[in-house]
Amino acid sequence: MVNNHNAVHAEKPGQEDLRDMIARYLPPERVPKKVKVITDTSDFFRVDYDDVVVLDGRPYLIRNYEREGRFSIDEQPKFWVKRAIDLEDGSLKIIKMVFSERFRAKVGDMIFECVRSSKKEARILDLVRGHPNFMHGFSTRDSTGNIIRIIDYIPGITMDILISRLGRNHEDYFYNYFPSVFVDYIELVEAIAFLHRHGEKHGDIRRDHIIKDKRGGRYRWIDFDFNYWHKENMFGYDLFGLGNVLVYLAGRGDVTTQYLGHNNQAALQRLTIDDMNIIFNNRVVNLKKIYPYIPDTLNFVLLHFSAGAEVFYDDTGQLLDDLNEARDNLNVAHDSVREE
Repeated sequence: MVNNHNAVHAEKPGQEDLRDMIARYLPPERVPKKVKVITDTSDFFRVDYDDVVVLDGRPYLIRNYEREGRFSIDEQPKFWVKRAIDLEDGSLKIIKMVFSERFRAKVGDMIFECVRSSKKEARILDLVRGHPNFMHGFSTRDSTGNIIRIIDYIPGITMDILISRLGRNHEDYFYNYFPSVFVDYIELVEAIAFLHRHGEKHGDIRRDHIIKDKRGGRYRWIDFDFNYWHKENMFGYDLFGLGNVLVYLAGRGDVTTQYLGHNNQAALQRLTIDDMNIIFNNRVVNLKKIYPYIPDTLNFVLLHFSAGAEVFYDDTGQLLDDLNEARDNLNVAHDSVREE
């Protein structure tokens, strides 16, 4: 539900009031002499640094736009997503404006129609309010009715960056850090299961859409404005996203054919096309062929996301059953190594 408290008719603060408010958070020389006030965000390219966006009568001082990698292209600007200061209380917000985008995603022989939906994200923000594993915020409308999402900023780092810093090498990481990471991952899957039970999807599950909140240490899902459709499996795209995240975590990063070509030719020669990722055919999923100490129960889960898979997960319940079994075996293996 969109929280539209008569946003169209809300009174805009005056120039003097705005400058006084900005002066609380910026040094005097940085306070604009004239503040550009925006109530219609339809052309988000015109929403610039130091502008003030007024939504439902509340002013937000715009800072920089956000960036995000996508389709293996790093650091693409997201001009419709701005970092901002709430001038009422000084809190840092992420303001997401309306941006229309549609594309097809292919997973094996399955085609998913994907579309960016501000309405869907607004709906999920209401659903997950108070849930510890999701970003929080609310939605409102600008003066022309665009659905704007105002997100509480999460201080922390994304899961992919964190994982890359753990352990001296893969074996050290796997035995000393991965068991804890795996428990956190299961909690994240349970959070996605919560969405699915309510008939909702995340829509864009990726390792950089998980942030470890430094305030409490919990991992939290962000960015759920993508929606997708598939006739056979409503949640299939989410499930493949969860699989990709797990393969990344188990491998301490993507284990690619390029990496093996430079560092482990013998392992590369053992691989077949069936051992590779069903979406990214240069990424290894059958990690046991690279790291033989990976337990069979964990590798069994990974292989559901390989090009050679004949059976896929239909829902998060099936995935969680196998994850919990793998966790139990992982703990046994971890304990036996410690005893040695």
